[in-house]
Amino acid sequence: MSGKSRRRSRSLPSVKWIIVPIAIAYLALAYLSLQRGNSLLIGIVLVLLSIIPFLLRFERRERKARELMLIAVMAAVATVSRIPFATLLPGFTPVTFVVIVSGVVFGAEAGWMVGAASALVSNLFLGQGPWTPWQMFAWGLAGYTAGLFAHRSGWRRGRLPLSLFGAAWGFLFGWIMNVTLALDQWVQTHSWEAVVGKYVTGLPFEIIHAVANVFFILTFGPSWIALLERYRRKYGTLERLETLEEGTYDEQTSVVQ
Repeated sequence: MSGKSRRRSRSLPSVKWIIVPIAIAYLALAYLSLQRGNSLLIGIVLVLLSIIPFLLRFERRERKARELMLIAVMAAVATVSRIPFATLLPGFTPVTFVVIVSGVVFGAEAGWMVGAASALVSNLFLGQGPWTPWQMFAWGLAGYTAGLFAHRSGWRRGRLPLSLFGAAWGFLFGWIMNVTLALDQWVQTHSWEAVVGKYVTGLPFEIIHAVANVFFILTFGPSWIALLERYRRKYGTLERLETLEEGTYDEQTSVVQ
């Protein structure tokens, strides 16, 4: 890592040092919100605070212009692909597929940024609202976990493992989006049966989303991964932080030398 990168990393706070104050701030706001009966504020504050550590981790690295451009391009692809599907068949969208592939090829941090940016930009066309931070968090987390799950792992990039991963995120995305509704339902009724009912009602949409993820991964997954991997190898973009710090990654043996 260059001296400039080290100086920049030192100028930014470590993620672990901001988790505790974030948790304290959220608990205080959550208490005030419950006192006022405003469960919507609890959810929005929670997801906004949750995004901060990911953004700080991303900012700790000095990135080249072409790396940022690539993230922007992937986010644009996800955005453009979401708009027609949102009007024809909500839930059956390739956005999660694009986000997962980005995380698989370029790493967890890039996957997070592609997912969060896709939700924010696409909602400029589809409509912003209190659901936008939740979509940023859910899609960002999908890309982040995809990077942790399959980045530089040969067998996890296969159709079956990625299809199972995509199917799981079809349900996880909907469950995350239902949190704010479940909180509101619980604040109003204090009934866990009503909360479970909210999740049961949304189950058909999660099934559609899971089927869409499996379909796009099975159909386009290997070809997209191969194409993006060639680009990453050619230009050396979006290398993992630990690779740059510890040594040179051997693409053939999958070890750091």
